[in-house]
Amino acid sequence: MSKTSAGRFFEDYAVGQVIEHAVPRTVSGGERALYHALYPARHALYSSDEFARDCGLPAAPLDDLIVFHTVFGKSVPDISLNAVANLGYAEGRWLKQVYPGDTLTSMSEVIGVKQNSNGKSGVVWVRTTGGNQRGEDVVDYIRWVMVKKRGDGPAPDPVIPSLRDSVPPGDLMIPAGLDFSTYDFGQAGERHVMGDYAIGEKIDHVDGVTIEEAEHMLATRLWQNTAKVHFDASAREDGKRLIYGGHIISLARALSFNGLANAQMIVALNGGAHANPCFAGDTVRAWSEVLDAAPMDGHGVGAIRLRLVATKGEPFALKGEDGRYLPDVLLDLDYWALMPL
Repeated sequence: MSKTSAGRFFEDYAVGQVIEHAVPRTVSGGERALYHALYPARHALYSSDEFARDCGLPAAPLDDLIVFHTVFGKSVPDISLNAVANLGYAEGRWLKQVYPGDTLTSMSEVIGVKQNSNGKSGVVWVRTTGGNQRGEDVVDYIRWVMVKKRGDGPAPDPVIPSLRDSVPPGDLMIPAGLDFSTYDFGQAGERHVMGDYAIGEKIDHVDGVTIEEAEHMLATRLWQNTAKVHFDASAREDGKRLIYGGHIISLARALSFNGLANAQMIVALNGGAHANPCFAGDTVRAWSEVLDAAPMDGHGVGAIRLRLVATKGEPFALKGEDGRYLPDVLLDLDYWALMPL
């Protein structure tokens, strides 16, 4: 009897199945230091305990995407070990802040399955929830992933979940005590408040980052992401290691500081697509579009809805006349962030 696991294949998923993911992880300042080494992350609320305290929090929480990547990584051995690609996200919410010393766990529920027409793979939809040591949910989101089939067996009946286009502003979780009424714009790095942004406005974040194989592999290991296409060059016919999509998300989010320094906290993930593959040697740039804005109750806090696009090409180019993403577009992410009014 084999003591090793080849991971789940498409046939192994059924709607309603709940999977508790292994290996809880206690996070520390080490994750923050490594995250800020991997990405040019500079948002003040995650960089300075004193800035965070001045904004009403007990200390600087761990970056929202550290929490996302940690919870995501726990799900990979059960959900996407045999993935062809991670396809998209929806209905994500950050529910509670995570601080050094917290222990994160992860579980997923299968909410949809559909075999592809080639009969060799299928798409699996899951809702993944991350929790802490107190039994509190800290993040949840839906993602869908293309997974290889084990063989030529019959496909399950397709179930395609109905997903909301966005998280309503009323469902956003504002951290207890968060107060931007005495916000220090000098320390934050820019003076732009939510009222300075117009719906439909597009922002070129100017800078670019060329991805190195070493940093991508460090990131993949840091988040304990075991998907074969990311670390095993023989897992793809072209012999290349696919850059983890979360690595692109964090790079683009960090680049967005230039123009959106005061979009301090991601609180919801409305939708997202990894439009095209990315490999070592590619240079990633980013641009954003303002989609919506909503004032929150009191304390100078507003929510701004942004489209964040990572690209190898020119800013503001997204789709062709056929409605498909242009070849240079790597990521199209729709999210809500909190910023001063």
